[in-house]
Amino acid sequence: MANASSWSRRKFIRSMAISGAGMALVSTPFASLAFDDIDPRVTKIVVETLGIDTHNHIDVPMVTGEMPGPDVKLSEAMIKSGLAAICMTFAVDYRKLDEPGMAYERFLNGLSSLDQQLKNSGMKRSYNVADLLAAHKAHQPTVIQAVEGAHFLEGKTERLQVAYDRGLRLITLLHDSDASVPLGDVFTNPVRYNGLTPFGADVIRECERLGIAIDLSHADVATVTGALKVAQKPVLISHTGLDTQVGSNDFMAKMMAPRLISKEHAKFVAGTGGVIGVWTHLADSALEYAQNIRAMVDVVGIDHVCIGTDTKLTPPYNSPDDRTHHADFGPKPGEKLRDGSVAGSEHGNKPDGSQGKKTQGPMNDGRKDGFRASGSNQNWPEQKSGFYYAVVEAMLKTGFNAEEIGKIGGGNFMRVFGEATMSK
Repeated sequence: MANASSWSRRKFIRSMAISGAGMALVSTPFASLAFDDIDPRVTKIVVETLGIDTHNHIDVPMVTGEMPGPDVKLSEAMIKSGLAAICMTFAVDYRKLDEPGMAYERFLNGLSSLDQQLKNSGMKRSYNVADLLAAHKAHQPTVIQAVEGAHFLEGKTERLQVAYDRGLRLITLLHDSDASVPLGDVFTNPVRYNGLTPFGADVIRECERLGIAIDLSHADVATVTGALKVAQKPVLISHTGLDTQVGSNDFMAKMMAPRLISKEHAKFVAGTGGVIGVWTHLADSALEYAQNIRAMVDVVGIDHVCIGTDTKLTPPYNSPDDRTHHADFGPKPGEKLRDGSVAGSEHGNKPDGSQGKKTQGPMNDGRKDGFRASGSNQNWPEQKSGFYYAVVEAMLKTGFNAEEIGKIGGGNFMRVFGEATMSK
């Protein structure tokens, strides 16, 4: 016979199912695994709020001969996570883009591969807030199509119309490597363009005209400053953290330092109505992640913080083509860096010009206990439930209430996304 605690949790879920609010949960194969282990307060918040990861990578082939790739079972991963939506992100610059048109071809192939993955899972893209709300009401996980890096444009803003027609609704202007026609300075590379370029400004204006949200992740302070002068709508920094929250792993802290933002930087973005996503890097537990979120809220306020993990819900896909043609991220050997040091083996290129170790794609933290994250649903060693369940539980322990969790979980992002997708 079930004990009283077990019975009460099952009764709670059953009552939610009768009311319709919990139907998606009780109809999933994961529910029977979760009822006895998850606090009913957590489940209620997960069901009633729209949990949105604003930067989650879904790996798919971008080379014609490899498409569409293995079935990644996206809907199953999302249901397990408790997330209502993700910004489904891919990047084209995991290999050297050394031929004209290559970035654009990879972009279009990536979209086609993702089309098939969504078809496999019976899922649809959401193009605006109304779509997000309708999917949540129907208990259907959904995605917002995103791309990290505008390399595919190759100087042609008219390609944004093609991308929009294919479902793109969020663009990160920059990624690790410069585009063939640069848009601004990447924060991990030496300063080359003194901030936002004229082409970068044109891209922002065209995105706002069409209704594509702007993500300024990977942009240095000068580029962000320039972009906020051009942008007429609030922007997103989908995945970063405060430079005061560096965790306990010295190696990771040093490597991630250029990717973190100062309190002043964060306040500047929030002051224009923007939202900042806190990633799971540099957090050794869900509780530490919630504390990192709290630190950002203490700086910019409850209305300007969201979740942006920079992780993967589904298995990684490593293209043989990408492995053969290494991406040329970062500075060249001997090049002076922002901190005054000179690029060497730490940054991927040895002084003799040979290849050193490179980090490609979303990073998995090297934890002090040797644990390496195996995806969004297993970020931390002690994690027993899906991602959003674990985060909601940790946020409750950190002192956030249900309304605040709803804002950080998805409400704040939806405000910015809603303004962005209302094209002129």
